[in-house]
Order: sequence, then structure tokens, then C-alpha cells
Amino acid sequence: MGKSTATANIAAAPRPNDHAAARTPARAATGAARRTPVVLVTGMSGAGHSSALKALEDLGYEAVDNLPLSLLPGLTHPGVDIARPLAIGVDVRTRGFGADTFLHELDRLARQDDLDARLMFLDCDDEALLRRYTETRRRHPVTADRPVADSVRHERQLVEPLRARADLVIDTTLLTVADLKRLLQGHFALESRAAMAIFLVSFAYRNGIPREADLVFDVRFLDNPHYDPKLRPLSGRDREVAQHIERDQGFKPFFAGLGTMLKPLLPRYVHEGKSYLTIALGCTGGRHRSVFVAEKLAAWLSGLGYKVTLTHRDIDRARDADRTGGRA
Repeated sequence: MGKSTATANIAAAPRPNDHAAARTPARAATGAARRTPVVLVTGMSGAGHSSALKALEDLGYEAVDNLPLSLLPGLTHPGVDIARPLAIGVDVRTRGFGADTFLHELDRLARQDDLDARLMFLDCDDEALLRRYTETRRRHPVTADRPVADSVRHERQLVEPLRARADLVIDTTLLTVADLKRLLQGHFALESRAAMAIFLVSFAYRNGIPREADLVFDVRFLDNPHYDPKLRPLSGRDREVAQHIERDQGFKPFFAGLGTMLKPLLPRYVHEGKSYLTIALGCTGGRHRSVFVAEKLAAWLSGLGYKVTLTHRDIDRARDADRTGGRA
């Protein structure tokens, strides 16, 4: 993974607040194969800490939650026989927690030749965190005797140094548990893969850009099938919609240019050590144009030998929006 991810509307451009933002280069696969993977899981309380550890456990990691920092050296010290890769949860609940102490331990792990240690930070919008605490009626672990909003702000100040040092930052605000599992599998799966895994998602701009996206392409310039009454109830998966979009004189040069950009770019990501890439394609309603282009791009990428997963985030939402005058 590179120092920062990129997003693009036809051309790549910096995007600082990506949902799954890689922070430091991944180690070469050959080096990582000789080391025991250790994932340190931290972040904001209520951002999905337990779900992340459970997902990593399902991937084959031994999960240890809320481990006192004073015990971390005994678990990971050189010479200790680690039977399986480790996923260790450390957050503000942890006895002896402090950002400086935590980062000191992280530096020690990074110096060990027998470990491949990475820090993952789970984040979430304050509004979503407040809603989650309200719904569950749980007390915040930082300051249980103060309003949750104050506790969230205080915790964010405490853990900001960890976020800045994280190898991977995942914003769970709009993620389902299944989405989180998919992201973690992409970044931390233990099996070796010959090719980088690519996740394609079509979306509606009116519902927001997927925060996990590394590259974003805007296809709203294509002729919109929504305005044809016969095509409106269909989707980009239907042949009639595909033919309509392909008749747009701008489609063929756009798709050719997209391939021309991605074909040399993807091997560079692989060479860099990136194991997982999310490409998002958006239109107004997420039902016609973005769906068709995503389907076509998925077939093209599969033909190049990449492992491709495709989802259409807003295809059903678009049908509902149609009833209120939305556009696809």
C-alpha cells in the first residue's frame, strides 16, 4: 500500500479523507512471508473494534482484545513461539493506555525481524458514534460521568497520534459488518495471491462517494437512459440500457482511455505491494450508467487476470428514488 491513496474523476488526484486510507508502504510479499503477521487494532470506541477482531479471527488470526500494554512485550518478544498470526486490540479501555507508550511498543515491534507488524485505526464520524451510543445505551469508556459528545471529543484527542501513524485507516461510518469484513480480507488475508484483488462499486453521487474508494470515475457525462420511458425501469445490467449507452459517441473513447490508464497503473500498484484496490464509478442515481460501466470494466479486468469483486451499492435505492423524480 502506498503512502496515500488517490481518487480520480477521469484523472487521479489526491484525496486525504479516504475511507480506507493506506498510510505506509506494505512490505514486499517475499519479506512478509518469512515474518509472523501482527495486526494492532485501535481507534475510536464504537467504530467497530470487536467486529474487526472477530473478522480477523475468521481469517486465521489469534485475536487478543484489551491486552494491557505492559503484557505486549511478553506476547511478542523475540524468541517467543507464536503459533499463529496475531490480531491485538488496544484502545482507551486498555490498562496503562497512552499514545506515547503505545507508539513506543509499535516502534519495538517494527524493529523485530521475525514480525510483520501493522497498525490499523478504526474511525467513525462523531455523529454516527453518538447515534451508536444512544441506540445501545452504553457508557463511553473515557469519561462515563460526562455527556457522550464530550467523551468522543476527548478520546479523539487522545488517539490522534495513533491515527497519524496507522498503516491503514478505515472509516466505518457507512460500512456494514459485511463491508468491513470484505475490506479486512482484502488487506489482511493470509493466503498468498498472484494478483492484486480489485473491488468495483457503482454508486449514486446523490448518496455520496464510497469512502473506501481508491479511484473514483464520474460517468455522468454519458447519455442518461433515465429519460427514455422504456429504459427507466431497467438497469445497466440490461442489454437495452447497454446498447443505449454504447451509442453515445463519448463512451468508446472514454472506455478506451480508462483502459489505457489502468493497464500500466495496476501492475505498478502490485509492484508497490498493494494487495487490494477499490474503484468506484458514479452517476446521478446509481442505476444505469455507473452500473453498465462497472459491469463492463469488471469483465475487462477479469480478462487481464485480476481477482474482481463487483457490487452495485445504489441500484435498488435508485428504483425508489424514481418514484420521487430522481435521475439515474
